[in-house]
Amino acid sequence: MKISVIGTGHVGLVTGACFADRGHRVLCVDVDKGKIAKLRRGVMTIYEPGLEDLVRRNVKAGRLKFGTTNAEAVAFGTVIFICVPTPPRPDGTADLSFMESVSRDIAKVLKEYRLVVDKSTVPVHTGEKVKQVITKYAPKGADFDVASNPEFLREGAAVQDTLHPDRIVFGVESARADKVLREVFEPFKAPILSTDIKSAELIKHASNSFLALKISYANALAAVCDLAGADVQMVTRGMGMDRRIGLAFLNPGIGYGGSCFPKDVSAFEAISRELGYDFKVLREVQRLNEEAAGLFIKKIEQELWNLKGKKIAAFGLSFKPDTDDIRESVALKIVKMLMEKGADVRGYDPQAMERAREAVPALKTAKSPYDAAKGADAALLLTEWKEFHNLDLARLKKLMAHPTMIDGRNLYEPDKMKAAGFTYKSIGRP
Repeated sequence: MKISVIGTGHVGLVTGACFADRGHRVLCVDVDKGKIAKLRRGVMTIYEPGLEDLVRRNVKAGRLKFGTTNAEAVAFGTVIFICVPTPPRPDGTADLSFMESVSRDIAKVLKEYRLVVDKSTVPVHTGEKVKQVITKYAPKGADFDVASNPEFLREGAAVQDTLHPDRIVFGVESARADKVLREVFEPFKAPILSTDIKSAELIKHASNSFLALKISYANALAAVCDLAGADVQMVTRGMGMDRRIGLAFLNPGIGYGGSCFPKDVSAFEAISRELGYDFKVLREVQRLNEEAAGLFIKKIEQELWNLKGKKIAAFGLSFKPDTDDIRESVALKIVKMLMEKGADVRGYDPQAMERAREAVPALKTAKSPYDAAKGADAALLLTEWKEFHNLDLARLKKLMAHPTMIDGRNLYEPDKMKAAGFTYKSIGRP
């Protein structure tokens, strides 16, 4: 099938490449001509494991192409997936201006049947608005359907999540749209839930908000364990053995970040409020997430006392491992908080340093974790990249002024760190 994807961010580029890899003919378009020029040369605009090989392989096979106008997308694909940003406004609601603009562009050049699919994370009732806009601006009697197909990919594992999904959800209004989307997703061999558009739109926000709730619960639990002298990892392990609960997303740390959870929790709370329901638990999730970073700063201050002039190595700057994405990165937030308190911070990240320097020009960066740790009063583990799993602790200790590790992700074993001669602090563990 011929498929168009509008927007080549994390969702759009991965989605388009994976559709092509499953045998469809795909055109990915983006108004950013510089980005498209890079992609045509085989230069990736984001870091995602496996994506570069996937894109190059499918471009070479002729199944994946790139364009710069939405008109090209409408002319090419029977199915058009909209994968544009829906950033948060100051009040927490989603900014849908890109969605409206794309819908108008589609309408103006609509000549034959097209299935327009919202894949961006959008508030409930967005499908109705897209349909309204296309109906208003398209030629009279234009033949089209609107559908919703929320994405559930995780940055850092986006290619595998898209090629091998645990479920595929789409919301439709017609049997024709249902049939077309089943054909699109048939090669993925995954369970399909076909529902109405409003339910599909809510599934994404409900899922991400619940996962954020689990993370925040684990962080609050870690604070209790710190006060009680208990081990949060043992507590969550005992909880996770209950199949009704499970261990996933019960890992305490410095809080969640990224392009999805903060935005989606905020948007879902705002959506519920607009609908007339006060979703108080979501505001508490947001508060707990803010609190987690502050508690970590306090943990650093308890060990170093005054932070002004202290040399601190920051291991990890991206919001999670295996991505260069720093959007809402708690690691970078903590770095900025430390710098505001006068600390001399030097950061290292395997992929995100260029983006981090753009966001925080005053940030010093290092060539390696060992380079970052030279003369440091403490090292902070902020993002659990694989590179940090097997650090040479003896080498690290020699380089540091004071061998102190404050682990924001509970990556290391306390006994091992103590045996290596480190003062070691973690989250919710004695």
